[in-house]
Amino acid sequence: MKEKFIPQFIPYWDKNEIKAVERVLSKDYLNEHKTVREFEKKFAKRVNRKFAISVSNGTAALQLAFESLNIKKKEEVILPSFTIISCILPIIRSGAIPILIDSDPVTWNMDVNKIEKKITSKTRAIIAPHIYGLPIDMDPLLKIAKKYKLKVIEDAAEVLGLKYKNKECGSFGDVSTFSFYANKHITTGEGGMIVTNNKQIAEKCKSLRNICFNEERRFLHYDLGWNYRFTSLQSAIGLAQLEKLNHFIIKKRKIGKIYNKELSKIKIFNTPLDKKKYAKNIYWVYGIVLKKNSPISLNALMKKLKLYGIETRNFFWPLHQQPILKKMGFFKNTRLPVAEYLSRNGLYLPTGLSITYLQQKFVINKIKKIVSKLNN
Repeated sequence: MKEKFIPQFIPYWDKNEIKAVERVLSKDYLNEHKTVREFEKKFAKRVNRKFAISVSNGTAALQLAFESLNIKKKEEVILPSFTIISCILPIIRSGAIPILIDSDPVTWNMDVNKIEKKITSKTRAIIAPHIYGLPIDMDPLLKIAKKYKLKVIEDAAEVLGLKYKNKECGSFGDVSTFSFYANKHITTGEGGMIVTNNKQIAEKCKSLRNICFNEERRFLHYDLGWNYRFTSLQSAIGLAQLEKLNHFIIKKRKIGKIYNKELSKIKIFNTPLDKKKYAKNIYWVYGIVLKKNSPISLNALMKKLKLYGIETRNFFWPLHQQPILKKMGFFKNTRLPVAEYLSRNGLYLPTGLSITYLQQKFVINKIKKIVSKLNN
């Protein structure tokens, strides 16, 4: 019988979160309560923004951020192919045209050097998601955006607490978004946040998340919105979590460094960079990529790890090869080789904040054992 990886559940929250929720439950106001406003205010301060608008999840945040920029049908929006499908949904649904960029093979982020040649007279915006723990090189991206008068939607869902050149990620876009899903650096179960320095964008996002109720005559509507409101219960948890963010970041970096120290020695893997000149990896997840001519396939490696109880997850599937988007007629004959390679050869390992050093050693030892047998 094989040894098994036994997850040790150490909750993200403790008595502080529980007490915060109890305080909210002792009152009658679960929605639009001052707790929500307090969370927004403290979050905005943390990421050095003037305005923060809480919403029901990260995908909702991207939708409203996009809507706030008034991008019209047939106008073009640039984004990477190697990202979660949430980034392209508002483009598709608005009738705008997505223009995809390949990835940098080292950082796994959008290759900024490939952006400018994709810009046309119809280009209106760039969606810039930071991927898996290292940020996009923002200075050249922002220089391009300024040159061509493009808006930037910065998707910082995976990098809360990460700094680019000592400036908080999420502080660079005309409008930026975050997620508080269960696997993010702070979690409220579900939830998201939009941040900006532009008052007009902030007011539009506030209206859109609340079905565009009219302030003077509540049930009189001049625009179509969504019910993407955030609750006081979530905000109470978020406030307590935000206080621990620095600790969580230290923990995540420690997890990433332990994996890197051992797994970077295995010749069939490409492992994440610990840092670039502009940022240190925050290791939202810890990914490994099989090198070309690896003696084992990705699926085979994942199956062998699962026999030991070690769950893994594939990298993002590239947008230009998503079945639903191809069915809709997008991206015919599109080839983006780096994104394609990453999606077929990358996986990430257990890195939850509850993982212990002994559990990490277990994962590392089993990977080494599987790889050593390939050479026999």
